Amino acid sequence: MFQRKVRINFYNCDPAGILFYGEIYKLAHESYEVFLESLRMKIDYFASNEFVLPIIHSSADYLKPMKTSEVFNCVISVTRLKESSFELTYDFERDSQIYSSVKTVHVCVSKKEFKKVKMPAELFEGLNANLLQ
Repeated sequence: MFQRKVRINFYNCDPAGILFYGEIYKLAHESYEVFLESLRMKIDYFASNEFVLPIIHSSADYLKPMKTSEVFNCVISVTRLKESSFELTYDFERDSQIYSSVKTVHVCVSKKEFKKVKMPAELFEGLNANLLQ
């Protein structure tokens, strides 16, 4: 499990001051990037010429309004891990309540052929260390 603080900015919100629905994906992806960096892999995933991890499925649940200037704890858990794919859940929490939850499913593919491949051991191990039991 990985955690980071996320602040809702005015530019993330609709005219009512509530998080615009598509913005949750930006907040989740920013957290995903920080999460990958925290794994301290020798491979720089974002600069890799070997493989990429495209998202093949995503969903979001909006449970409570998230408003301008509020700060949330984004908790990322690996909720499924396979040889070539993984699922992440991002729970945006405050005061022990989940306000929004995002799920993304990623698959490891060869950058040259864009075909599914086994993910590097280093990545698999880092994800496994964060696997929700």
